[in-house]
Amino acid sequence: MCGIAGFVGRGAERDAKRMIAAVHHRGPDDTGIYAAPGIGLAHARLSIIDLSPAGHQPMWNKAKTAAIILNGEIYNFEELRASEVPRYPYAGHSDTEVILALYEKYGARCFSMLGGMFALALWDAERETLFLVRDRTGKKPLYWGCFGDTLLFGSEPKALFAHPAAKKEMDLLALNQYLALDYVPTPLSIWKGIEKLPPATVLTYARGEITMGVFWHPDFSEFLMPFPETLARLDTELARAAAERLVSDVPLGVLLSGGLDSSTVAFYAQKAAHEPLHTFSIGFDEPSFDESRYALLVARHLGTQHHHRVVTAQDSLRALPDIIALMDEPLADASIVPTNLLSRFAKESVTAALGGDGGDELFAGYPTFLADRYAALARALPLALPALNLVMQHAPPRERYMSFEFKLRQFLKGAGESDPVERHMRWLGAFSEGERKELLSSDAWHAVEHDDVYQAARDAFLQSTSTDPRTRLLFMYERSYLMDEVLVKVDRASMAHALEVRAPFLDYKLVEFVNRLPYSYKLHGFTTKYMLKRLMRGKLPELIINRTKKGFAVPVGAWINGPLRAWADDLLLGSGGRAGLFKPVYISKLLREHRAGTRDHRKKLWNLLMFFAWYDALLPHGTP
Repeated sequence: MCGIAGFVGRGAERDAKRMIAAVHHRGPDDTGIYAAPGIGLAHARLSIIDLSPAGHQPMWNKAKTAAIILNGEIYNFEELRASEVPRYPYAGHSDTEVILALYEKYGARCFSMLGGMFALALWDAERETLFLVRDRTGKKPLYWGCFGDTLLFGSEPKALFAHPAAKKEMDLLALNQYLALDYVPTPLSIWKGIEKLPPATVLTYARGEITMGVFWHPDFSEFLMPFPETLARLDTELARAAAERLVSDVPLGVLLSGGLDSSTVAFYAQKAAHEPLHTFSIGFDEPSFDESRYALLVARHLGTQHHHRVVTAQDSLRALPDIIALMDEPLADASIVPTNLLSRFAKESVTAALGGDGGDELFAGYPTFLADRYAALARALPLALPALNLVMQHAPPRERYMSFEFKLRQFLKGAGESDPVERHMRWLGAFSEGERKELLSSDAWHAVEHDDVYQAARDAFLQSTSTDPRTRLLFMYERSYLMDEVLVKVDRASMAHALEVRAPFLDYKLVEFVNRLPYSYKLHGFTTKYMLKRLMRGKLPELIINRTKKGFAVPVGAWINGPLRAWADDLLLGSGGRAGLFKPVYISKLLREHRAGTRDHRKKLWNLLMFFAWYDALLPHGTP
């Protein structure tokens, strides 16, 4: 895990140095720069595999005709080295050097051979061609943009802005989509002229021409086998995925929340390890948000070396300014705060850690999949939804984590939608179309009113070739909420502390296997993650398998009324450089109702707070 940056076109060594300095936090162990007329490559290294100078990047092949910079890990590099390029004159034993060897033999076809999480840039000096490549599930970030005759790229937008060619200008369409979704979906970024490279994509830039190619198409042809055999195969795939992610030349552990996904990862990682693994959890002083007892239960059950720390509301609040400073795009996932604190805690002992991301999307673990069944029933009863809406207008909100009232209000936001994409996006998001029309100024709304904020989700839904619309929804989650919110949150929170986080559930062979299984293996009746729960019986405590799902949350609603009150007032009620984008009267109404306890606007207000904090910190005042 590292930081990469570079340019093709105008620029000099000093520009490459500034670009990589902007993302130095991602790789504090070593810095490498290559600059020549028309090309700059820069690398900030977090040393994980081959700690010797042979792992230094940019790394050149022996003929000095191709150079590479890599962010991430290639988990099958030893297999590829032995089977495909055993005679290459290796200088070390890093995964990066294997990619160069493969490129010499296969050219750009080699990228489809790589298994792992990666974002890379490869410069073919002979052909004067740059390749930008991102992994199959979008685990690692890669931003790019053309400014005049210069292409810029980097792990985070701040790297691009360190180059004098880049311009900071907000994209109003991206803002509109952020307000609806809580994140900016790929390929957009919040910045005009800068895009996220889509997953499984190779961007080729040669003599000013850009071409895009996709090197992996998920297979959704239904894979039928008896359920016991399916469980056995899932067991094999999870064991392999976890074992591959234990390869490391530095201390490694597991981030353990006490939920089923992270506990499953801990089980398979500990099974493959030769000694007790380090596991890490944090607890909160607010009881309804604290899950640490479950993490402790799993750690004792598996016999890991467990590290636990209790954090307070003040710890969380103190972390906010640093988190906002690191976020080049607004992101309204409040769990970035505890994820940041957990990453900082784990980094005290290890450099790499395994996490449970991806389990909910693969196995239909979110409450929204259950809500789909209730919504169908409610739409069949014409008076049901109006009656529930009337009741909830008079029900007082409660701050407890995922209270019944909060879940019911979220359910009612999308239950009436017949389009499954819009239904789920409404459940996950913040502001509806009508609410955004009330929120945005007339000029801002006029610029975005015809924008389909769910287009990226629709595209993902249609990319799945499954004949089952429910399976298509799962893939939509993989390519939207997981990739652009969950994985971005984990990447920024962990890399802020130079901690590499690996996700066994996102192993592409495991993803391919699970995607092809019948939906009923995932949501069976009203049991979410059915096959995963069946698999883990006897392996984890029953309490862990059967407990109600909870996220990694913080009490933002109470914070807005309490310790964050002055900060929230200043951001939400002030104007500054944000004048002209929003209607202050509508924002004041949201805050007033939330403070009075008549409505629960925590999700909308947090969305706005994260945008305003980002705007004031990173966008030059007066440039909408």
